[in-house]
Amino acid sequence: MRKLRNSELGRISVEEFKKTEKTPIIVVLDNIRSLNNVGSVFRTSDAFLIEKIYLCGITATPPNKEIHKTALGSTESVAWEYVEDTLDLVKKLKEEGVKVLSIEQAENSTMLDTFTPEEDQKYAVVFGNEVKGVQQDVVSASDNCIEIPQLGTKHSLNISVSCGVVLWDLFTKIKHS
Repeated sequence: MRKLRNSELGRISVEEFKKTEKTPIIVVLDNIRSLNNVGSVFRTSDAFLIEKIYLCGITATPPNKEIHKTALGSTESVAWEYVEDTLDLVKKLKEEGVKVLSIEQAENSTMLDTFTPEEDQKYAVVFGNEVKGVQQDVVSASDNCIEIPQLGTKHSLNISVSCGVVLWDLFTKIKHS
């Protein structure tokens, strides 16, 4: 077994990415402080052909050298938009028929491993602030809360790790349904 060279990875260009059918998932970042986390979310979203990222509240926006450090150019491929108020965005998305899932530990949340996406349904997944999580008013306005099962002592994952876990899970469930 040998590692593949970059030239063997079958990478598509930014132009091809923009023309490719996207996974029906929108990522919403609710007041993310870390620029490295923002960049990592862009990179993960590129990997799974995510439709769009909304950057809300205090979340920084490209161009930014700290975001670029971890995004590795994915700010050019993945569509994104800044929206000041996360709750306003959630209401707008719901009016458009998008199901909003806050990724949060909450009463009556659904564990990620038991969540089954509906066929032909677009989802928005909301990831919250590194300390405070998703704002309560956004959680309350969401269609569901999805919780990542955790068995250790911390019950806390970095937002970029949470994003990777959730997007991979939803991507595989949607693509294989």
